[in-house]
Amino acid sequence: MGRALRCWRDRTAPAAVGMPAGGTRRAAGLRREELAQLAGLSVDYVVRLEQGRATSPSAQVLSALARALRLSQAEREHLYLLAGQAVPGPGKVPTHIPPSVRRLLDQLDGTPLIVCDASWNRILWNPLWAALFGDVSAWRGRERNVAWRLFTGLPSRVDYTSEQESRFTTVLVADLRAATARYPADTGLRSLIRDLRAVSTDFARLWDTGVVGVHGSHSKTFDHPDVGALTLDCDTLTAPGSDLRIMVFTAAPGSTDADRLKLLNVIGTQALTEDGPPQ
Repeated sequence: MGRALRCWRDRTAPAAVGMPAGGTRRAAGLRREELAQLAGLSVDYVVRLEQGRATSPSAQVLSALARALRLSQAEREHLYLLAGQAVPGPGKVPTHIPPSVRRLLDQLDGTPLIVCDASWNRILWNPLWAALFGDVSAWRGRERNVAWRLFTGLPSRVDYTSEQESRFTTVLVADLRAATARYPADTGLRSLIRDLRAVSTDFARLWDTGVVGVHGSHSKTFDHPDVGALTLDCDTLTAPGSDLRIMVFTAAPGSTDADRLKLLNVIGTQALTEDGPPQ
């Protein structure tokens, strides 16, 4: 596994994953600290993995490494096998982001976006999304789940009208119900549904009524402490074969909202951030 990680790291050009390529490099690929940053791991842990001193990485760690290194589906499966982990089967919610999708997302650095899995867990976001929604680095576990935050009333900069909130919650519940049918073996998803039913009467009511809905274009109004209020169009896209939800936020060209979004883009300077796995 260590040799494979080094090989994949060496072949990955910094520019291909949004890292600066400046400075003196002994090889064209990523440095260990760059891989650690991209995967949300410590540099020491990456070193121990490559040296064979960390021999039991979790599935979350492997998933983060596969995303950071832009591994193909076959390479990702090989990584799991090398680590002695079961390859995620069809009954589990997939979190793999295909390299082609990552390349596309890298081109949208002037657009707030977030990638969620079928359980609506946030797995990747760009700096402009973080600048728009606020610092998410302190969010842990369920706090990074879109449905959990909405139905439990956790703080948000989004100012929904009652109609907007009703439409979005309906679609979320319908989406989660469909996911439970596609991924019957995913214990995390079933635990999420069970806990949401226990803590939210609105979720339980919608779940029991069997509501259906599909994602469409809609708008969200944000109350931002630095640039003021801005209303953005929100589109939820899917990548064929990946079952990911890509939420993209845009403003009409020439509008005040577009100007404020450009200002916010100056504030957001961090690299693409992923939900860091436990070590």
